[in-house]
Amino acid sequence: MATTRLIIAGLFTALLLTPALNAQVGPGLLDLNSAAEKDLSGLPGMTPAAVKALLERRPFGSITEANTFLLAQKLTPEQTAAIYRKAFIHVNLNTATRDEILLIPGAGNRMAREFAEYRPWRNWAQFDKEISKYVGQAETDRLKQYVFIPVNLNTATDADILTIPGAGQRMVREFKEYRPWKTKEQFEREIGKYVGPKEVARLWRYVVM
Repeated sequence: MATTRLIIAGLFTALLLTPALNAQVGPGLLDLNSAAEKDLSGLPGMTPAAVKALLERRPFGSITEANTFLLAQKLTPEQTAAIYRKAFIHVNLNTATRDEILLIPGAGNRMAREFAEYRPWRNWAQFDKEISKYVGQAETDRLKQYVFIPVNLNTATDADILTIPGAGQRMVREFKEYRPWKTKEQFEREIGKYVGPKEVARLWRYVVM
């Protein structure tokens, strides 16, 4: 019995350490951390002053940080909710807090519970299978716009990398050039040759090794 438990534990550990497959960022929404000024200006309730302040403050480390900022710009909760139907900062399915998940329009307590229950998330096929059991595929696809499964720096395809908001072909090239990636410090050093510290930090949110 003890041997069986050790085998099961070993298999579970191996599963947790297995790189995510087909990990990507959900498509469909503007990213508040990288959207152009003209796109931000078209969002509900965004005054020129609020847009300017947002551009100066970003990147935000999470949607909860952005939400606090927007409320401080005198936007109402109703206005921020309207913004989040068009623009958001994706939440990491494997680490998102309850507060982050609850800012996703229509997610509610049920999705806060289900998102956490099925961790670790590895790919969209898993997300489709588990979440569609509760809300159907159309709503699952809508929720997918708000989340991401971190992209593995050492195995991601070009298409995977390009799902990261604002990454572009340059980051495809640089992410692949410095493989194998081993540490966060390496990432900060190498990617920091091309973009500033704030952009390095923003990109780091979306990746794993």
